[in-house]
Amino acid sequence: MLFGDDLTNYALIAMVGLAVGGVILAVIYPWLVGSASEGRLKAIAGEKRENKTRSRLLEESKDNRRKQVQESLNKIGDQAKKKRLSIKDRIAQAGLEISPRTFYILSVVTGIIAALVALVASAPLFSIPLIGIAGAFGLPRWVLSFLRNRRQNKFLNDFADAIDVMVRGLKSGLPVNEAMKIISTEQGAPVGPEFTEVVEGQRIGISIDQGIERMAERVPLPEVNFLAIVMGIQAKTGGNLSEALGNLSKVLRDRKKMKLKVKAVSQEAKSSAAIIGSMPFIIMVLMYLTNPAYMLPMFITQAGHYMLGGSAVFMSIGIMVMKKMISFKL
Repeated sequence: MLFGDDLTNYALIAMVGLAVGGVILAVIYPWLVGSASEGRLKAIAGEKRENKTRSRLLEESKDNRRKQVQESLNKIGDQAKKKRLSIKDRIAQAGLEISPRTFYILSVVTGIIAALVALVASAPLFSIPLIGIAGAFGLPRWVLSFLRNRRQNKFLNDFADAIDVMVRGLKSGLPVNEAMKIISTEQGAPVGPEFTEVVEGQRIGISIDQGIERMAERVPLPEVNFLAIVMGIQAKTGGNLSEALGNLSKVLRDRKKMKLKVKAVSQEAKSSAAIIGSMPFIIMVLMYLTNPAYMLPMFITQAGHYMLGGSAVFMSIGIMVMKKMISFKL
């Protein structure tokens, strides 16, 4: 069967069209694909640049926050180095409600009582003034330091719970001052009264971060300084306060766990030091009870007094050295 001339011409035209279309497609298609690929590459490069810019801004923000934290820590450290605690500050940190004048009067009375007790006990005359001075200056300050450390330890045990109460209050929608009011009413001493001071200070125009800084002065603990830094940075730069306080609470609990671990590890050394330090006194008492005539010259002769004084000095040095060796601070 033969095709007509018209059909042959149409077929020839179609074949020529297909050939020309194929040539055009072969020439134009790589350019089209290349343009699309270039657009896609540009888009990817733009996303990368945006991600780099975003990462750089985030790092800069983190660096700025680190610098602010470091500046706050340096400021607090410089203030702690420059400021020398007065008797009034020590009394406030111990939680006592007496004036410095009353403390000095009690110190003098304690020194007089100590000197009279030494005189009645027939102590050497040269040692009576020394005992009076120790009773007037050493014993009251030691008691004040003991009360201060006990109050700080008690504050530290309840401080993380107080921060958790504040975090829960902020997450439930309460403002910071209302959360602090809950702490001041629910927590016992000394945490509750300290937060009460901060809440009461707001009524006379003291901001929360300034109140926390004053709390850090009354309770000079690193944990309270951490809270002061968090509140100060949040007041300047903003941010999620509940998240920051939650992280602070975790840090406080981790520090508390570490201190308990250190205490448990060093307990054996402390027990050994206590036994070694108390052994001479126990032996002296037992020997005096079993054979008083053997120990009596130590108390009635001048040579015995010198020996007792020298022993007391060397024992004090040994106890201080052992205490320094077994004391760990975080």
